[in-house]
Amino acid sequence: MLVCLVVYASLYPFNEWRDQGISPLRFLSAPLPQYWTGFDVAINVLGYAPLGFLLALSALRSRRVSWAITAAVVAGALLSLGMETLQSYLPSRVPSNVDLALNTLGAWLGACCAWALEKSGLVDRWSRFRARWFAQDARGALVLLMLWPLALLFPASVPLGLGQVFERLESALAEALDNTPFLEWLPVRDLELQPLVPVAQLLCVALGALIPCLLGYCVIRLRWQRAAFAAAMLSAGIAASALSAALSYGPEHAWAWLDEPVQVGLELAALLAVPLLLLPRRGAATLALLALAVQLTLLNQAPSDPYFAQTLQTWEQGRFIRFHGVVQWLGWLWPYAALAYLVVRLSGRERAAMIKT
Repeated sequence: MLVCLVVYASLYPFNEWRDQGISPLRFLSAPLPQYWTGFDVAINVLGYAPLGFLLALSALRSRRVSWAITAAVVAGALLSLGMETLQSYLPSRVPSNVDLALNTLGAWLGACCAWALEKSGLVDRWSRFRARWFAQDARGALVLLMLWPLALLFPASVPLGLGQVFERLESALAEALDNTPFLEWLPVRDLELQPLVPVAQLLCVALGALIPCLLGYCVIRLRWQRAAFAAAMLSAGIAASALSAALSYGPEHAWAWLDEPVQVGLELAALLAVPLLLLPRRGAATLALLALAVQLTLLNQAPSDPYFAQTLQTWEQGRFIRFHGVVQWLGWLWPYAALAYLVVRLSGRERAAMIKT
C-alpha cells in the first residue's frame, strides 16, 4: 500500500503523457534546480522514510541483519529512479536529480531508524504490547485507525464527517458523460439536497467520533484497555480536526469548528463509548457497521455550502496540492474502506474467529 501511495504522489495527475524526444534519464546529469523550498526537501525525505523503515524492519525481523539497510536503500533508490524517469513523460511534473538524492536519503534514514529501534529492543516491546492489547487478527483495523487522523486533515463540511462524496460524484459523472447519449441515463433527483439541521449535524459528529472507538473495540478484549483507547482516539480526532482548521483557515481559527452542536456531539460520543465497553467484539463490529451506514446516509443527503466549497478549492490549489490529493482521497474513502473491512470481518472465517474470542 505504501508503494502505491508513493506511485500516486509521484505520477499525479496521470494525464497528458507525451514523449519529449530526449532521454528520460537526462535529469541525472542536469544542473541542480535553481528553485526549491524547505517543504520540498522535507516532503521528499519523509515520503521515502517509511518505505525504508518498513523494508529494513522486515529484513531485520527475518534475521537478515547484514544487508537490511543496504537492501532498503537500494529498493528506495530504484523506486525513486523509476518515478523520476516516468515524470519525464508528464508535462505537469519535473524530474530532478535532487529529488532522487533526497528520496534515497529518506529511505536510508528510515532504514537506520528501523535498525536503531530493533537494536534497542523497542520493536520487541511493541510486539509484546500489541499481543497484550490487540487480537491476533487486528492488522486491518490498526491500519484503518492509524489512517483516521490523517483522513481528518481533509476539511469536512461537518466535523469528523468523512465520506461526503455524493454531490461531487454526481457532478463528476455528469461532466464525464456530457455530450454523450449516456447523460440521459443519469438519475435525476426530484428534490435538491437540504442542509443538515443542528440535530442531524450533532448526530453525525457523535457517530464520526464513535466509529473509530467501535472499530478498536472489535480488536481489543479488555475493558480498561478499550477505555484508554477510546480516550486516545477522541483526543486524536479533536487534535486532527483543529490542525485541519488551522491549516485551512489559519492558526487563529483552529477551534472555530468547535461550536455548540459539535461540542454536544463529542460529549455524546464520549458518554456512549462508556457503556459500549461491554460489547463483545462481534457486537462492536455490527454497531460500527450500523453507525457508518447511518452517518454516510445523513452526510450524503446534505450539500456542501458555497463557503465550504470555496474553502475546498483554496485547499486543493494551495500548499496541500504538494500531497497530490492523497489526504483528500483518504478523507473521501476512509469510511468506505472501514465499511468494507467490517463487512468482511463479520462474514466467513473472520466471524468464526470473533465468536471464539
